[in-house]
Amino acid sequence: MNEQTILGLDVGERRIGVAIGDTGARIAAPVTTIAAHPPERAIARIAHLVAERGVARVVVGLPLTMRGEHGPQAMAVQRFAETLAAAIPCPVELFDERLTSVAAEQMLRNLGLKPAKIRQQIDQVAASIILQDYLDAQRNLNSSCAEAEYETRHPTD
Repeated sequence: MNEQTILGLDVGERRIGVAIGDTGARIAAPVTTIAAHPPERAIARIAHLVAERGVARVVVGLPLTMRGEHGPQAMAVQRFAETLAAAIPCPVELFDERLTSVAAEQMLRNLGLKPAKIRQQIDQVAASIILQDYLDAQRNLNSSCAEAEYETRHPTD
C-alpha cells in the first residue's frame, strides 16, 4: 500500500476533534479541535486541512449505540460526513467509534490533567483513537489478505 495521509475526525455537537496519521507510520496524532458551528465554517476548516496536509482520505467516527445501532447522533454524523464528502476531493469513510470518548477521557485523567485541560483536549485525543483504531484495522485486514494470498500460492497439502 502506498503511504497516504489520513485525517481522523471525532464529530460532536459542539466540537470536532481532528487527528492525522499515515498508512506508512501507522500512528495517529491529535492535531486540533474546531468548533462544530456553524457547520459551513467547520467544513471549510477541514477542507483547508485536507488541502494543506495533502490528505488522501478522511475517517469520521460513527457513534453507534452499544448494540451497534444508528441513534440520533450517528445520523447527524452521517449527514455531516455526506456534506463534507461533497466539499473535499478525497473519500470520506465512517468508522465505528464506540467508547472512544470514554477511552480518551480516561487516558487524559491517567496523565494527571486537570478537568479544564481534559475538556480542551478530549475531542482531538478521541479523534486520534478513532484514527489509530482505523489504521490498526486496515493493517489487520491487509495482513489477513496477504496471509490468504500466500496460502493460496503455497498450499500446505
